[in-house]
Amino acid sequence: MNLQPITALSPLDGRYESKVSALREHFSEFGLIRNRVKVEIEWLKALAAAPELAEIAPFSAATVAELDAVIAEFSVADGEAVKAIEATTNHDVKAMEYWLKQRLGHNPEVTRVTEFIHFGCTSEDINNVSHALMLRDGRD
Repeated sequence: MNLQPITALSPLDGRYESKVSALREHFSEFGLIRNRVKVEIEWLKALAAAPELAEIAPFSAATVAELDAVIAEFSVADGEAVKAIEATTNHDVKAMEYWLKQRLGHNPEVTRVTEFIHFGCTSEDINNVSHALMLRDGRD
């Protein structure tokens, strides 16, 4: 079936597409994955900055800048790479975690703490914050 207003999944992609298309960046699956990456990276940075966690040394300014760049430069191709991993894991958040480990695997500061990506979190912890970011960004 070809996509046209009458066959769209909802009136948002059909009848109202011209009025809401700017929201795709925030409310699409790409937007959700991008926010999951942001939440996981910010969590890892917070863990590294916590003096109570002796297992994770603070990140250098260069590593923090690289982590921030992964968030800022997250692309549709990156989202598709996460989806390709999900095809084998059958778990969307786990696929994003694996993608992050691959994406940052060249950085020795991150490599030594990759098992702390997602540490202490459930998928719901990542998803509910990601959805809140989607709502905030879509509103603003």
